[in-house]
Amino acid sequence: MQNKQTDLVIIGAGPAGIFTALELLRKGSRRSMIIVEKGLPVEKRHCPKAQTGRCMNCPSCAITTGFSGAGAFSDGKLSLSYEVGGDLPQLIGEDLAQETINYTDEIYLSFGADPHVEGVSDPTAVKEIRRKAIQAGLKLVDCPIRHLGTEKAQEIYHAIERHLIENGVEILFSTECENLILDGERCCGVHVRDKNGEYDIFANHTIAATGRRGADWLEKICAEHGIAHEPGTVDIGVRVEVRNEIMERVNNVLYESKLVGYPKPFKNKVRTFCQNPGGFVSQENYDNDLAVVNGHSYKELKSDNTNLAILCSHNFSEPFNQPIAYAQKVGELTNMLGDGHILVQRFGDILDGKRTWQDELKRSNLRPSLPDAVAGDITAAMPYRAMINIINFIQAVDTVVPGFASEETLLYSPELKFYSNRVKMDAHFKTNIENFHCLGDSSGWTRGLMMASVMGVLMGRELAASEEK
Repeated sequence: MQNKQTDLVIIGAGPAGIFTALELLRKGSRRSMIIVEKGLPVEKRHCPKAQTGRCMNCPSCAITTGFSGAGAFSDGKLSLSYEVGGDLPQLIGEDLAQETINYTDEIYLSFGADPHVEGVSDPTAVKEIRRKAIQAGLKLVDCPIRHLGTEKAQEIYHAIERHLIENGVEILFSTECENLILDGERCCGVHVRDKNGEYDIFANHTIAATGRRGADWLEKICAEHGIAHEPGTVDIGVRVEVRNEIMERVNNVLYESKLVGYPKPFKNKVRTFCQNPGGFVSQENYDNDLAVVNGHSYKELKSDNTNLAILCSHNFSEPFNQPIAYAQKVGELTNMLGDGHILVQRFGDILDGKRTWQDELKRSNLRPSLPDAVAGDITAAMPYRAMINIINFIQAVDTVVPGFASEETLLYSPELKFYSNRVKMDAHFKTNIENFHCLGDSSGWTRGLMMASVMGVLMGRELAASEEK
């Protein structure tokens, strides 16, 4: 294979990488750009489960890889407050974070996002929900939400994909980055592999924006090349599913209730995440056939249920420095119990100390929206600390949403979020390796579509400004 030369190479076509290229184009940059993406174009990302009714364990999961990344193919929600989406405001400042969110939101609107914003129409009702949250020892985080919808997000990102290609951005699909090319402490590009073989892409600047799917890869790259980083947070939890009737008030007022608590006795941070009214629980496959649970919500297609994640944050200190591997082991053990499938258990059975049987699910008001989930005992694999935190948090949420902690409430496992390996960088996204930058969820600084997009916009501005000098 013949090597390539470019001004900028971006590893990963998720929101952070996409919006870096997009902002450079908007700034009139003359830089040549190549995006390396191990998955497929957005228009070719199709999960065969829609036809087969079950996960086919594809070698490259179309839900987690491909143009627009994993987040866009889950529920497609844009959080419009700097208080949600990770710790980037600590790096760049809250005012700049919010200002750039507003700017980035306008870009999404220009590509066809729904102008309607959830969670701002009834302040009085929001106050009542907050009052109940305070009574339960929880914090309600106000966050306006722009819901793209899983299917609409695909249309929006397809339009962005076409815009980038039509304006000269080269996107190499089905191409995997295997390593960085370094000359001392300066990054000179990447070594990649596609179906035809291996080759090098030499570049003046290299950006790693590999998302949650690439967090493990980036951790290994940082260790190999001495890229300054520190172990970050890893979230271990469950996907909870209830009937829409239980969540009706919160769904109508907020669409997504972002609740945070520190339940006794351990007082770890526990939070709700990715709420999907009328949504569907889904399975995603990561490397080494790791099956994890997620949730989708569509603009048109609706179920009778609402699902959301409950995540328990784990921060490790010396001597342990492998939080991603720790979470993966939890997932692997759960997969083993489910014979490679997602496990589901009723909340009442957890409290009674018994497993759930498939026949018991059929007698419930609540039918699983993930039909190939296997009834079993998630407590046999979930760490004790995380399980106790989750149980106590669910019971606290029941004060805010009566019926949330009912016997028939379903808990799916494993729900894992790999945000680890926080790369050390300054406010201009410079690492200790010259001309190498890390963006998005894999960098450890963002969580979610909007904040990853914001980081990309700011990276694009930095590169455009340096081009003018």
